Amino acid sequence: MSKLTTARTLFLAAIVLLVGGTKSLATAGQDDVKKGEQVYAAQKCQQCHSIAGKGKKQNPLDGVGKKLSTDEIKQWIVDPVAMAKKAESKKKPPMQNKYSKLPAADIDALVAYMASLK
Repeated sequence: MSKLTTARTLFLAAIVLLVGGTKSLATAGQDDVKKGEQVYAAQKCQQCHSIAGKGKKQNPLDGVGKKLSTDEIKQWIVDPVAMAKKAESKKKPPMQNKYSKLPAADIDALVAYMASLK
């Protein structure tokens, strides 16, 4: 096999992997969002927050994905006391500091779901 044929084959293989990988990442992202929505429901987050008018109206999360980075969203979930202090939030009652004990995959999925709310 000539060097040109080998290079062309490797180039085509890389393109196939990139295109296939991109599709897999998009699907994985949608799976995380869906799982995050399930975690939101299972943790009864709607008792304190609302999305699309469902839940407690005083603490809407609509558009949170435009307002906060994924890191900030995660920090609100795992360390709400520090984030409330940083944001100078006076909301009562403050967000409970219990969600950091969730499995890492659930936290990541919840972050993906919140980030999707634009």
